[in-house]
Amino acid sequence: MSRSTLGIVMNGVTGRMGYRQHLVRSILALREQGGLALPDGTVLWPEPVLVGRNADKLEALAAKHGLSRWTTDLDAALADPANQIYFDAQLTPLREAAVKKAIAAGKHIYVEKPTASSLTGAQELARLADAAGVKHGVVQDKLFLPGLLKLKRLVDGGFFGRILSVRGEFGYWVFEGDWQEAQRPSWNYRAEDGGGIVLDMFPHWQYVLEHIVAPVRSVYAHAATHIPERVDELGKPYQATADDAAYGVFELEGGIVAQINSSWAVRVNREELVEFQVDGTHGSAVAGLRECRFQSRAGTPKPVWNPDIPNTVPFREQWQTVPDNGDFDNGFKIQWELFLKHVALSAPGTPFAHDLWAGAKGVQLAELGLLSAAEGRRVEVPELGRGA
Repeated sequence: MSRSTLGIVMNGVTGRMGYRQHLVRSILALREQGGLALPDGTVLWPEPVLVGRNADKLEALAAKHGLSRWTTDLDAALADPANQIYFDAQLTPLREAAVKKAIAAGKHIYVEKPTASSLTGAQELARLADAAGVKHGVVQDKLFLPGLLKLKRLVDGGFFGRILSVRGEFGYWVFEGDWQEAQRPSWNYRAEDGGGIVLDMFPHWQYVLEHIVAPVRSVYAHAATHIPERVDELGKPYQATADDAAYGVFELEGGIVAQINSSWAVRVNREELVEFQVDGTHGSAVAGLRECRFQSRAGTPKPVWNPDIPNTVPFREQWQTVPDNGDFDNGFKIQWELFLKHVALSAPGTPFAHDLWAGAKGVQLAELGLLSAAEGRRVEVPELGRGA
């Protein structure tokens, strides 16, 4: 059995998501399992190069995990021919310039979403990558969550009949940072640093809706900054200039209506931090991060509105649970495996299912959602073709 080493420049791994999900639970997890086996018996061995702006943090991170390769010099990392892939989990405003450098250096590209701060920037990255002949992908991790995989199983099996609507609830209370430390970094609440829940979450809703239900054709959104002042990591108060909640209505292909609330200023009274309910003529389902419950047409109760007597119907108990029927790995790791196999095995010019063009669709929906919120109107979502 031969082993093929694949150098991966990982920029932004000192951040919460870049460290926890991409480095530890994906790349290091692949190394712990002995690498990624290919059909011909070759084993891909990911060799991360940690890149960032803080040398002390990088050195400590590398030492903690037994890694030797780290640098604050992105240009030097990109100049090394042993490094074939560039991964970016930096703040969004820093991403475009770094990805352009990596494309110019001939590296394959894998990035967090949003891929850019604007649709124009996202499309430019996709065009540049295509022109350079490099393979490229964007993280669309929620498609690989166990709950949504089960929901997709129901859709593909025709369980719903004609799908009518989707209802989504996402969010939790992010502490302001004064009497309890905030769970999210302060840049999330500054528009000038690429923050805002619309730019963060609408790209997720775009690919979830398109891949599981149907493409988005229009958006009506209301964005709000419910908590106008927060306290940063150094204990200093700052003005929140970005939206911390968004209430969106999306019309999907086929007349399906999706309503999704996204908020960092909501207390959770549901089973999981995100839940989607899909209703159809033949059945309904509610999917979260891990679980998915369903109710068929034949099993649907017949409630009668009567506010004068206590409710005695155990509505939640009348739903069944979709079985696992298999093992579910970490969603980020699953997509890393798919992209690494794409780099190793696919012919030049073969697009990855979740590439920079797919990422541009997410940026497009966020941009149009913000436009809708600013102008108070429904906005059409034009078809975004490859090379557009």
